[in-house]
Amino acid sequence: MTAITAYRAAILHSLGDPTQVGLEDSYAYYEDGLLVVSEGLIADIGPAEQVLARLPAATPIIEFKDKLISAGFIDTHIHYPQTEMIASYGEQLLDWLNNYTFPEEGKFADPAHAARVASFFLDELLRNGTTTAMVFGTVHKASVEAFFTESDKRNMRMIAGKVMMDRNGPDYLLDTPESGYADSKALIERWHKQGRQLYAVTPRFAPTSTEAQLAMAGRLLAEYDDVYLQTHLSENKQEIEWVKSLFPERSGYLDVYDHFNLLGERSVFAHAVHLEQEECERMGETDSVISFCPTSNLFLGSGLLDLPKVESHGIRVGLGTDVGGGTSFSMLRTIAEAYKIQQLQEHKLHPIKALYLATLGGARSLSLDDKIGNLSIGKEADFLVLDLHATPLMDARINNSQHLFERLFVLMMLGDDRAVSETYIYGKRQYQK
Repeated sequence: MTAITAYRAAILHSLGDPTQVGLEDSYAYYEDGLLVVSEGLIADIGPAEQVLARLPAATPIIEFKDKLISAGFIDTHIHYPQTEMIASYGEQLLDWLNNYTFPEEGKFADPAHAARVASFFLDELLRNGTTTAMVFGTVHKASVEAFFTESDKRNMRMIAGKVMMDRNGPDYLLDTPESGYADSKALIERWHKQGRQLYAVTPRFAPTSTEAQLAMAGRLLAEYDDVYLQTHLSENKQEIEWVKSLFPERSGYLDVYDHFNLLGERSVFAHAVHLEQEECERMGETDSVISFCPTSNLFLGSGLLDLPKVESHGIRVGLGTDVGGGTSFSMLRTIAEAYKIQQLQEHKLHPIKALYLATLGGARSLSLDDKIGNLSIGKEADFLVLDLHATPLMDARINNSQHLFERLFVLMMLGDDRAVSETYIYGKRQYQK
């Protein structure tokens, strides 16, 4: 007999981008809802009264009093090897890489160190309600082996890749075009589509790869047409000038990647804060993706992403925490900073739009919205139980709220890991507060 479990609480999930479909049609909310899970998939959802009427007799029902069920959060850009160097003081991007990041990543030559950090990292994601992430390893093949091994144990849908970098870094972090290709290929063969694991070809960013290596990255994408590409783009003005000096024959930063056939629907570019008009147009044409990393952009002093501008070019956008340049694993904290960044540019980020970016928008940006991102029937059952009364201040503010949008906004502005009561992965509880 098929195992079925039902979960009763208020339920809110995203149905579409409110910018495109309108606010009214962009979400579903059930004040007293029922979510039914069978064999790791969503089997039914709706108002409790209606779903109960069609629920098989004797189905166990788990009730969450004064809680909200949501789809799991999706983090489209994060570095697991930087977990233990988060909150490193005082530098902007390039000095921060040299002084903090590279020495930390050097430790991942040790598989035992990689396994320990991967385990902690994934548990931290679950504690913060993140159920899927696009993740950088280090240049070491073993760092990605360790990551996927730990992720597979938890049955999390993860995308990750080995960093490719063959110049402009310390010797202990450099590979070659040939070894970067061979190691990446071996990892693709071993892990891509193994359970819920997916692979991303991962040149760190243009300055740390030679033309030969970027060509090898393009070769991998041509050989495996369903793998991903993840890298960095136009994060910092000093970085952009560096790219121009390294690739004088290219018209700009994006054109470096474009020249090596690295743009496309599964290509995710972190930051993209300082794009030129023609770069926005080209990203839209190629259906390439931006990962918006607000806490990192503020912490490293990189700049402010103009969200309406890039979306006007048809570019899909997801949210990224970018730990350890980012300062929190929490997508709620990330949303709060995204809101402030838009405020600084006189744009409003509606809480329903923010929910979309953190869930279904993230899934769409990773071309996974057929599997995850909301609680529609048939999707994989990655979901959260959220507590809108998690702290005394949240409780006081929620009790003084008049409607759903206001309560959601309070969660997003005042919430963090304390608001995540439980996290479910493929229908199985993997975290409980």
